[in-house]
Amino acid sequence: MPQMAPLSWLNLFIFFIMVFLVFNSLNYFYFNKSFSSEKNKKNKISQNKMSWKW
Repeated sequence: MPQMAPLSWLNLFIFFIMVFLVFNSLNYFYFNKSFSSEKNKKNKISQNKMSWKW
């Protein structure tokens, strides 16, 4: 099996780090309701939390 050049490993590393950061930021803003409308800001206590069923 031929080996990859170090530059290719660097490109792969940067690509996966960028995908990881985008994925985490999208998940953060999807589950964080602080950017929603004023109605949700008033009812911050009654937010529905996700209950994971393992």
